[in-house]
Amino acid sequence: MSNDLSARHQEYYQALVDKNGAYEGSFIAAVKTTGIFCRPTCTARKPKPENVEFFAGAREALLHGYRACKVCTPLEKPGETPTHIQDLLRDLHAAPASRLTDAQLRARGLEPATLRRWFLKNHGLTFQAYQRMVRLNGAFKRIQRGESVTGTAYEAGYESLSGFQDSFKAVFGVAPSNSRQQGVIDLTRLETPLGPMLACAVPQGICLLEFADRKMLETELKYLTRRLNAAIVPGPNPHFELLQQQLNEYFRGHRREFSVPLFAPGTPFQQAVWRALQTIPYGSVRSYQQQAASLLQPGAQRAVATANGLNRISILVPCHRVVASNGQLAGYGGGLWRKQWLLNLEAQHTPRHHSLASDMVPVSAELKSSVS
Repeated sequence: MSNDLSARHQEYYQALVDKNGAYEGSFIAAVKTTGIFCRPTCTARKPKPENVEFFAGAREALLHGYRACKVCTPLEKPGETPTHIQDLLRDLHAAPASRLTDAQLRARGLEPATLRRWFLKNHGLTFQAYQRMVRLNGAFKRIQRGESVTGTAYEAGYESLSGFQDSFKAVFGVAPSNSRQQGVIDLTRLETPLGPMLACAVPQGICLLEFADRKMLETELKYLTRRLNAAIVPGPNPHFELLQQQLNEYFRGHRREFSVPLFAPGTPFQQAVWRALQTIPYGSVRSYQQQAASLLQPGAQRAVATANGLNRISILVPCHRVVASNGQLAGYGGGLWRKQWLLNLEAQHTPRHHSLASDMVPVSAELKSSVS
């Protein structure tokens, strides 16, 4: 990227001054006077505009001789789970009925207060609350399979049946004995180069994959709980491991299509729009008008755009590949900077001889220049 005081330079510099998390993954800031590069949200003192140059990623900054900042650790993924917490979560999900006390956490070399702060920041609840939710998730599924409420309560680590019933009803809204008519939606947090994402899954497949800062996220979660008559609870799901594996491959440029099962409840029109999105080839883009025409409804551009905006499964259902008729970026719940990042990623891993289908619109000149 050029380091002159262009409009793009001024925009990025202002984001750096504001510590704007919306720009995470969009640029790396390198300081000429110190030889250090930082992520947009770095809390270190900000240099003068003329002493900063911006790069698309850490690799370019390293190639230009800069070293990583020790304050903001730009070589790590934003929001990445530390290894010791990954190990803790792995053990917890392998034995969800276990109850780790503060003494047991200290024996593992973990300070309970530090763990509490990390879980509050990244999951919105304490570790003990998260652990309790995982236990109740497993208990719900055992009752669904026909196991007795009493046996399930003690298997989940509860010392009294009344305590289990109170906790169960507080989470699921019904008593354990009445829960067989209700469902559960499993929830997990995933790290990506664009920041943390939340994923939800049911037995049929992934029903939500969204960036954690998506403004519509709470509305989407409420829709799923109502539509599926289910409670959303942190816990393991067979689809999560494959989802994480394929997302990692996608972000490394090694995967173009996903085979993770999806479950996207919606109106017949919405589902048709979402299926059409999945037909847009990797590395290509389509306009809203062309998407409507592919559905044999050429006058339904606005309805198509609205349905795209209601897509709850980001990346796997690639609404980021839809742009305005002039090739400019428009409309993306995760933020236009993420949309551009995803298109850049796909463009960089698409062979130069790859030809777009005739119904695809060319990417705008601005987007092309950001890729090169």
